[in-house]
Amino acid sequence: MANRLTKIYTRTGDQGKTGLADGSRVDKFHARIESLGNIDELNSIIGILLTEKLPSDKKAILERIQHDLFDIGGELSIPNHTKIDDKKVDFLENSLDDMNNELQPLKEFILPGGSKTSSYCHLARTVCRRVERDLFKLAQTDKVNEASLKYINRLSDTLFVLARFLNKINQFNDIFWKKDI
Repeated sequence: MANRLTKIYTRTGDQGKTGLADGSRVDKFHARIESLGNIDELNSIIGILLTEKLPSDKKAILERIQHDLFDIGGELSIPNHTKIDDKKVDFLENSLDDMNNELQPLKEFILPGGSKTSSYCHLARTVCRRVERDLFKLAQTDKVNEASLKYINRLSDTLFVLARFLNKINQFNDIFWKKDI
């Protein structure tokens, strides 16, 4: 791999614009850049989650998710470029179903919390929902890969189920919402 980042700062963003990988420049507050930043935040939270003790198969899922999120960022950096496809969405759905099959059906709403790893999953899930809102907002004016939109939607569901799964294996109870507390 060639050295791509020989100099970290370029000073080209000092006037409030940033460059996309296709050479075009947009405002730093453009919806595309906002989406990129939120995907980066989500990926960083998953990175924190990966510092915790996790089953190796769940760690492998999260590492794959990090790469997929980076690819979605690449799609946003290069307009009309696609990396995410329905096979990646299927992977998330299968992973989610496998974990969910080991859990008791939910009869109540749950609150974020329980174990620390579960709490990190819930934090990632909430940021993932923000990413989803951002991408659908961007899709109102710019082309966004439909598979990426599906992927982000399934990812938030996957993170929810993973949070419950991690509570179970770490012997923590889910925290149920109480209507009249």
